[in-house]
This record gives sequence, C-alpha cells and structure tokens, in this order.
Amino acid sequence: MRHVIALDVGGTGMKAALIGDDGALLHRARRATGRERGAEAVIEGILAFAADLRAYGVEHYGAPAAAAGIAVPGIVDDAQGTAVYSANLGWKDVPLRALLTDRLGMPVALGHDVRTGGLAEGRIGAGRGADRFLFVPLGTGIAGAIGIDGRVEAGADGFAGEIGHIRVRPHQGVACPCGQYGCLERYASASAVSAAWAAACGNPDADAADCARAVVSGEPNAVRVWQEAVDALADGLVTALTLLNPRTMIIGGGLAEAGEVLFQPLRDAVRQRVTFQKLPTIVPAALGDSAGCLGAGLLARDLLTTTTPTTPEVST
Repeated sequence: MRHVIALDVGGTGMKAALIGDDGALLHRARRATGRERGAEAVIEGILAFAADLRAYGVEHYGAPAAAAGIAVPGIVDDAQGTAVYSANLGWKDVPLRALLTDRLGMPVALGHDVRTGGLAEGRIGAGRGADRFLFVPLGTGIAGAIGIDGRVEAGADGFAGEIGHIRVRPHQGVACPCGQYGCLERYASASAVSAAWAAACGNPDADAADCARAVVSGEPNAVRVWQEAVDALADGLVTALTLLNPRTMIIGGGLAEAGEVLFQPLRDAVRQRVTFQKLPTIVPAALGDSAGCLGAGLLARDLLTTTTPTTPEVST
C-alpha cells in the first residue's frame, strides 16, 4: 500500500504517522524529542525515528513510504530544506531535508510547524473550503499561517505570519524576547494570560484554564484579565485582516480550548473594531495537536503529484 511518513517535531515530543493515499492514518507513534541531550542528539533522534517509520512501512505494507514530510519549530527555510534556527532545540542551519533524504532514500519535504499545522487546518480542518484563511494558534507564544488557495505563504525569508509580534500595546512597554515592546503575544498568548491571572489571584500555579473557569463563575479579576487579553487579540486580528483580508480566521492552541468563553467576546470585539473591512468568519481549530503531523503528511503527499493538491478526508 502506498503511503507517506509524517513527522511533527516539538520542543518536548515528536508525533508521527504513516498516511495512506486515501488520507487514512495507518499508524501513529510518539517519542520524546530529548532536547536535554543537545542539538546533535536531537537531530540523530529525528533521523532514527524516521528510519524506524520507514522500516515499519516495509514490514506492514510491503514497501517503504513513497515520501516523507517533517514539521519543525523555529526559523525554517522551506525552499532550501534547512532548519535555520531553533532556540528550544539548540540547532542552527541544519540541512534537515538532505539528511533525511540520505537516511530514508525518498523525497522529503520540510516545513515550519505552525505553517504546516495551518496547511492541515486549511485543507482538511476548520478552514476547508476557504480560499483565504489565517490560522492563529494561541500557545506559549502566538504565531500565524497565511493560507492562500490550498498553500501557506512563507514569505520572502520564511517569516510570514508572525502575528504575535504585531505591537498592539506600544505605549505600555511590556518587553518581548524579540526585542520589541508591546507585542501581541505578551498580552494574549496562553502563557501571558496564565501569568496575568496568577498575579491577579495570588496563586503562582494558576493558569489560563483556571482563569477561563473563573470567568464563567463571574470572578471580577478574572473577567478583567480575560477581557484585556481578548481586546489585545482583537486589535492584532483586525490589523491582520486589514492587511490580508482572510475569509476565515482559525484560532487554535491552548487558549482556544476555552471555547465560547473566548470566541463569543472575541467575535464581538473584532466586530466592534472593523469599519470598512470585510468581517471574516472566526472559528476554532478542528485538528488539535494532530494538525502539525497531518500537515506534514500533506507536504509529503504534495511531493508525489504535480497537480493541484486535493483535500481528502483524513480520520483524526
């Protein structure tokens, strides 16, 4: 059975799958990334995991995978197949596509983790059918993926979609690790909400999920912290929709798990801010933490065809 390898590398763990021509998930696997062992060990761990997936395909489906796709964090040069930089994984200018191609003996596609997750959400997830979308996961930080006609725009140098570094509060002066002040992710990421709520309630272990529960119960400080995050996020999204005019905005990540506690005030806040702009549909992501892996599979499958990519059903 023809299939591809899909591999999503995170800061702590790796998710992988073998995906058939019909989009079916044939096999899933997970391993620790092992970043505490250093960059060289992480790279070897990725290569070994991919080789084991290849061997599994030979054993169970009679042939090795036809192609492989891999999603990694940090700065990624998709065109050159290079993992340019990752602070979390400690690597710099790693020719990961070439290394995997040599180890596996098959074509390999390399992609940025958020853009790859956005590709999956756009083709087979919450953005399916939208010719223009913006995928924004709200996690430790905030990134973005700009979807255009079934592909995701990387930009001239691989930096497209970094919505988390739009300066939404330039005069309040909260420092960002990027070197700027007032960046969106310092106010509206899951980690920012966790920190703000922990300070407000006096419990250093409190997090964004606790804040959301307190919002439901009507706790005034929680409502304040939450609304400040929603307002900042709405400001960032309106800037993005003014520039990009997406048909759909897909919001994912840990903060989106609050459901309508987030989406109802967020939709209201965006609606209040638009003037001439066309209001997009704002929806929760559909694929959860499988998006990166499924997107890596789509990258691999794209290598096998020269026609416009299709949007097959994928079981999650």
